[in-house]
Amino acid sequence: MTRNVPYISDEAIERDAALLLAEFAQARGVTIAPPIPIEDIVEKHLKLGIEFDDTHRLFGVPRPDRRPDILGAMFFDEARIVIDESLDPEQDPDKEGRYRFTLAHEGGGHWRLHRRLFAKNHAQASLFGGAAAPPVVCRTSQAKDRVEWQADFYASCLLMPRKLVFAAWDTEFPDRKPRVIKPSTPIDHPYVEIQRIECWIGDLDCSESEDATLDRIAQPLAERFMVSRVAMRIRLEKLGLLLREVPHQRILAGGAYPFF
Repeated sequence: MTRNVPYISDEAIERDAALLLAEFAQARGVTIAPPIPIEDIVEKHLKLGIEFDDTHRLFGVPRPDRRPDILGAMFFDEARIVIDESLDPEQDPDKEGRYRFTLAHEGGGHWRLHRRLFAKNHAQASLFGGAAAPPVVCRTSQAKDRVEWQADFYASCLLMPRKLVFAAWDTEFPDRKPRVIKPSTPIDHPYVEIQRIECWIGDLDCSESEDATLDRIAQPLAERFMVSRVAMRIRLEKLGLLLREVPHQRILAGGAYPFF
């Protein structure tokens, strides 16, 4: 279940994620570097329990197409996170990135941003077999809800901190320039163009999608930060390092200008 939450600016969310990393680094006497030690942050610093379970069975919700819609849940009063068993990286190493993001979403985003907003409600207990209901059950079908978007953005900032991403980008691309998908019409701009892979089978266009093109560029950084290609691609787009097209205002301005 979700509830309305107040607006929080992107800057405020990113600032708190950076603060959490600084708190952890100071408390543990470590230097933060990718991949972010999200399990240690959640368990050792925030003191939250982590469990795996069949979340659809737990909450009595059918599992669509054998893929989880409920990825995790935060039990605020019990300081406990339940993550769907399908994301257990020990059972399926390919789910490591999704597991880490879900953990950052619950233990970072919801715990840091929303725990003071949800009061204990014993009236909900009967709905969940005598146990207090979690105020936030995270479903992919509700990803656009404000409460879920805030937690997603927090997780992105926590696992892929701005300064570390820029530093990794500089290492991967020493020219330090953003990448843009090659425009269909040549345009004078200061970015480095990336070519979409084109493939035709007869009259069928099987060419690379824009997402796939950007995912390909994001892959090395995704591996370094131990996140999914999609999560890294979205973060790089947010930071202005990956572009689908040359921004219109940049075309009008003409010439070179600083990127960040």
